[in-house]
Amino acid sequence: MLNRYKILFSVVVAFVAMSFSFETKPQMKNENNTFLQDTLTWKQLSVIRFVSKKHPTYGEISFPVVNDNLKKLANKKVVIKGFIVPIDSKNYAISKNVFASCFFCGKAGPETIAGLKFKGNLPKLKTDQYVTVQGVFRYNEDNADDWIYNIDDVVIVKGN
Repeated sequence: MLNRYKILFSVVVAFVAMSFSFETKPQMKNENNTFLQDTLTWKQLSVIRFVSKKHPTYGEISFPVVNDNLKKLANKKVVIKGFIVPIDSKNYAISKNVFASCFFCGKAGPETIAGLKFKGNLPKLKTDQYVTVQGVFRYNEDNADDWIYNIDDVVIVKGN
């Protein structure tokens, strides 16, 4: 009986050791045939706080205060994965969650979505399509009518 436990323990240890040897983030290639990894995650975007301020049109509302680590990514190329959420016929966002659980439905905060501005022609995308995009990161702490997070010059690198 003890030998059985030793064998089982050895198998588990070997499996765990092998799992640490694999890359944790899948790699993909961009248009230049070079490998990309996520450089922006939903966990990073969730580290945010809000402060109440007076807005001339909306009255007292919460404004975001973006963390310093994200501010360092401003105007830099990033890669992020998420679900496509159509805003209207010409605008899309990328979300941490599917449409049924996204920010609009009240089940998530505004930090779980980012507006997308595509480079070139607007691609044909479906609701909840899971994609990996690359683009230039921009944040917003002042405009109550814009997303907190935006990604400009977006190219879909996986999932189209």
